Amino acid sequence: MAYTLVKNGNLIDGTGKGLVAHAAVLIQDNRVVSAGALKDMDIPNETVEVMDAQGGFILPGFIDTHVHMMLEIKDMRESLVTPFALKFYQAMEYMKRTLDVGITSVRDAGFTDLGVKQAIEQGLIKGPRMQVSINPLTITGGHGDSWMRSGIDVTSKEYPGMPSGICDGPEEVRKKVREMLRAGADIIKVHATGGVMSPTDHPEFTQFSQEELSIIVQEAAFRRGVKVMAHAQGAEGVKNAVRAGIHSIEHGIFLDDEAIELMLEKGTYLVPTLLAPVSVLEASKISEDMPAYAVEKAREVVEIHAESITKAYRAGVKIAMGTDAGVMPHGTNLRELGLMCDIGMSPMESIMATTKVAAECMGWGDKLGTIEPGKLADFVITKTNPLENIRSLENKNNIVVVAKEGIIEKDIRAISQKAVGQA
Repeated sequence: MAYTLVKNGNLIDGTGKGLVAHAAVLIQDNRVVSAGALKDMDIPNETVEVMDAQGGFILPGFIDTHVHMMLEIKDMRESLVTPFALKFYQAMEYMKRTLDVGITSVRDAGFTDLGVKQAIEQGLIKGPRMQVSINPLTITGGHGDSWMRSGIDVTSKEYPGMPSGICDGPEEVRKKVREMLRAGADIIKVHATGGVMSPTDHPEFTQFSQEELSIIVQEAAFRRGVKVMAHAQGAEGVKNAVRAGIHSIEHGIFLDDEAIELMLEKGTYLVPTLLAPVSVLEASKISEDMPAYAVEKAREVVEIHAESITKAYRAGVKIAMGTDAGVMPHGTNLRELGLMCDIGMSPMESIMATTKVAAECMGWGDKLGTIEPGKLADFVITKTNPLENIRSLENKNNIVVVAKEGIIEKDIRAISQKAVGQA
């Protein structure tokens, strides 16, 4: 049983307690044994490997509860000529970038199959641990159906391990849930409204009836309590989803007071993805990758989105960090924390949203999200104090160490020290 002592750091443990100076974390194999002020810790009388945090800030591994690891938005012309298998190799780079910024766990909101998750678990490729939803359920002509009015259909094709998500009516949605679970889904994803990136609908359009959404929730729950996450942007679609018992609302662009009250009543999580429409607008200024219909809708909703999330936060809705990474480049995820602070959250609250609250949203609160005894030893060390400058985390070079279950996935401490010495 190997011990590692991470010392000479400042601890932000994810629980919301204040920063602990002159702190250390004692790890045995892949779990935390103790954490806190070094002077208060009992160090075992055995060989202990020491890691010097060099005065940095020790935090739990970050969690993004809404990513798309198998895609990154490109010019559609490029997508049409890209060989099918290439996307798996491209995803290896996306997963490496994600881990490199300290995100050690993700909830994939669509288009990643069980084989990719297992490749990470078996150590064949580097990446964050995953929950996968396989393919989102969507109505014909809804968000997720990329049939164009020209007759060209660019909807992602089904293949073994990736059933089609298009379904209409109670019996079809029941069957599609079963197909996603058969394919290895850890969570079911459903499009309860239209969206910014879909060609033939609008974020306020309601998709699926409340009856259909209730069937989806019930069918998933039959399989050992599998939860459902809903892409839901329009107020009516959000309310239908919450009433049906859906676990988390993704995006929540057009929230009204009734929707917020329902979320509070049901304990529904909100995953804002504030970065998504912002990134669409940013991308439109530097390339032609974003379709014109998406840019137009993003411009329409970006301010309304921030206002809705502000209202939900002030009302006390549980907020978990998620980005929609894939709509924007992977590895830029932590920009979301600054945007969360812009709507009123404190730096500590935004950190908790991407650690403790995110872990609880994913049902992993018993093993991840905080640096406490018994938890898996996922941690990052940053050069900068994110409580003083949350946007410093947007620079990946400020994240000098990343560990997942006690295994060091990134360590640039020596490089950072050399750079400081040269300066």
